[in-house]
Amino acid sequence: MQFRVPQFIDIEDKIFGPFTFKQFAYLLGAGGFAFILWSLVSIKIIAIILIIPISGLFLALAFFKVNNRPFADVLESSFKYYIGEKIFVWQQPQPKEKTNDPVVATIQAANKDILIPKANNSKLREISFGLDVLDRNNVDQNDQ
Repeated sequence: MQFRVPQFIDIEDKIFGPFTFKQFAYLLGAGGFAFILWSLVSIKIIAIILIIPISGLFLALAFFKVNNRPFADVLESSFKYYIGEKIFVWQQPQPKEKTNDPVVATIQAANKDILIPKANNSKLREISFGLDVLDRNNVDQNDQ
């Protein structure tokens, strides 16, 4: 028994001619705002100046995609970024005050005694040179 598997499930259906429902709603909204502005603003030059960016925004919402994401998602993400907190500061936890607990005292004493050696440039060059020489010796032995 064979079943038909839907193929293009991420593509929206075209409902109103070549437009999806969202695209048609955005275009209808742009037309509605343009009509309202044209009707309410008595100076038509100012109305045109207001209609152009608003219609451009609606057209971008309807058709423009950024990295295959709808422009509405990009606007939402940018709005959340601008109003959200952007400072992430890591603060090292302050050491607790000394207690009479012997376990805590032992741990603090052990932490003070741990020293991690740091490699300087000459030591790093020496190790790097040693690795390079060992690699070349292995290559030479494999060639023979």
